[in-house]
Amino acid sequence: MERSGGFSPSDWPILRQLKDQDALGLGKSAASPRSESLESRIKSADKAVASVCPYCAVGCAQLVYVKDEKIIDIEGDPGSPISNGCLCPKGAATFQLVTGSHRVTDVLYRKPYGTKWEKIPLEQAMDMVAARVKKTRDETWEDKNEEGLAVRRTMGIAHLGGATLDNEENYLIKKLFTSLGIVQIENQARI
Repeated sequence: MERSGGFSPSDWPILRQLKDQDALGLGKSAASPRSESLESRIKSADKAVASVCPYCAVGCAQLVYVKDEKIIDIEGDPGSPISNGCLCPKGAATFQLVTGSHRVTDVLYRKPYGTKWEKIPLEQAMDMVAARVKKTRDETWEDKNEEGLAVRRTMGIAHLGGATLDNEENYLIKKLFTSLGIVQIENQARI
């Protein structure tokens, strides 16, 4: 006897489990027409690109799935000896970090004593940063210290790297800043 709504007692999951000898309900007895029609989110991807989670210094590997040059999903890489395909909640939310509508995609600049942010081109922002680094370096350059020893440095610029930078990135940053005469350089990378 079928009940209203098209559901009969033979559709009950427990009865399907007993009939299919599926005590844990993990096999065919757990399937439904809806679950049978589901497909993997990554089935339509053109390619998977290996990456590293940007959130901390653990370095969990990720696979970034791309279709038509757009990211469609980001998952943990099961081939990683570090994370074995697992991601913490922050790492699992990387897809939203990259594709979320809340993400700022413009360079915002507020003039000194200004009260409003304005959008400027990335190239202009990079030129402004380079000019300020050069100006500060030139104004604070020390060719010799108080004892007359050659130091060729600036104490007007320092750098503290975040934990999302790995050792290789920090190595390159150290090389760049040392070439500029910056000696106050530290990082939080521990991988």
